[in-house]
Amino acid sequence: ELHGGHQTISLAALRRAVQLERQRTFEQDPKYALRLLVDIAIRALSPAVNDPTTAVQALDQIEDLLRRLGQRHLEIGAVRDSAGDVRVIFPTPTWEDFLSLAFDEIRFYGATSLQVMRRLHTALCGLAGTVPLERQKAIRQYIEHLGMNVKSSILDSEDQKIAMQQDRQGLGMTRT
Repeated sequence: ELHGGHQTISLAALRRAVQLERQRTFEQDPKYALRLLVDIAIRALSPAVNDPTTAVQALDQIEDLLRRLGQRHLEIGAVRDSAGDVRVIFPTPTWEDFLSLAFDEIRFYGATSLQVMRRLHTALCGLAGTVPLERQKAIRQYIEHLGMNVKSSILDSEDQKIAMQQDRQGLGMTRT
């Protein structure tokens, strides 16, 4: 829909102003990169593959991407003209959307893996220390949710403690 303006624009001219490609790129859509990494992790966590180390390696890359995104201005869904008037509005993902995309499925499919839970906890704690203050609340809520997930999916209380320790490699080398 077009609103405002002092001139009409032909449908053909409008269509020429929008560029569509067959493939998404990481630069144009960071959700695409996250989705690919999450897919690698959850495939690795499937019962047929059962490779938590690959999931942990995917989490390494996911954390790196989120650290970069966490420093950026994400609310870019409006384009203004030279006078400052809004000309184009489009939906963009929020920080919470990125966190959910990056971690929800891995948290679900890796819920019984100590290695994955430790690495996921470490990623969240690492992000909390690097993103602006206004984004830290969402991470703290996610850490709480992860703790509840660990308590409900890992039966042994000792393993629950181990699952919530920080461990960059997920291999049992805790960081204090």
